[in-house]
Amino acid sequence: MLKIIVVAFLLVYSFFIVVVRAVDFEIVNNATEAISVGVLGNADKEALENGGFVLEAGATKTITAAEDWAGKFWARTWCDAKTNHCLTGDCGDKLECQGDEGAAPATLAEITLKGDGGLDTYDISLVNGFNVAVAFEPVDGSGDGGDYSCKKATCSYNFNKQCPDALKLNSEHGVIGCKSACVALDTDQYCCRGEYGTSDTCIVSEWPVDYASYFKAHCHDAYSYTYDHNNTFTCKAQKYIVTFGVDVVDDRIML
Repeated sequence: MLKIIVVAFLLVYSFFIVVVRAVDFEIVNNATEAISVGVLGNADKEALENGGFVLEAGATKTITAAEDWAGKFWARTWCDAKTNHCLTGDCGDKLECQGDEGAAPATLAEITLKGDGGLDTYDISLVNGFNVAVAFEPVDGSGDGGDYSCKKATCSYNFNKQCPDALKLNSEHGVIGCKSACVALDTDQYCCRGEYGTSDTCIVSEWPVDYASYFKAHCHDAYSYTYDHNNTFTCKAQKYIVTFGVDVVDDRIML
């Protein structure tokens, strides 16, 4: 009798088991040199791969996140294998960023899984500036059919070759990054803070120099400043591909 009760309980229990959706991120290095990938989870979210790993030129690595994960990926470039410090995207003297943010400038690939309406939201951000080209795309996803539904987001213009002088990150290797106006100039107006801290008061056309529109003109898919909210993509997919790396043709970066 007891055996029958136990079996019945297990059958009922298994009926209510919820299958948890896991999401894969395929990280691709399409560059000609190795990069150190940085990964940061949002508040209370896991730092996948403990926050970072080396990805050799042409290599691919797949990592898995929980269905409600949220965070960002970025490339750390010009890294010293002995110290683990990098000239762009640096998170200290460690390969795994362990919850630390990457230093600007760095192009960010951001995502929030299972957001409003159960859809994932993803974007490319230049709010901290640019260091390498990035593409972010869902694989076999389903969405709401809108203009930004399940589309590939791409920032493929080579800002390092055409960066305004005030925003350049110079090094012995040449210009290796293009800072945002906020990072480079650090004023309330460029950073949309203080009296400019709302979407109604942070008006790029009133900036001393409208650097945000420069970024937007060349990378329409990307966020160009804090309140540039027109480029959030949505989808629901089991897999996303984040591609870092470039082939330069006529000052453009082709992914």
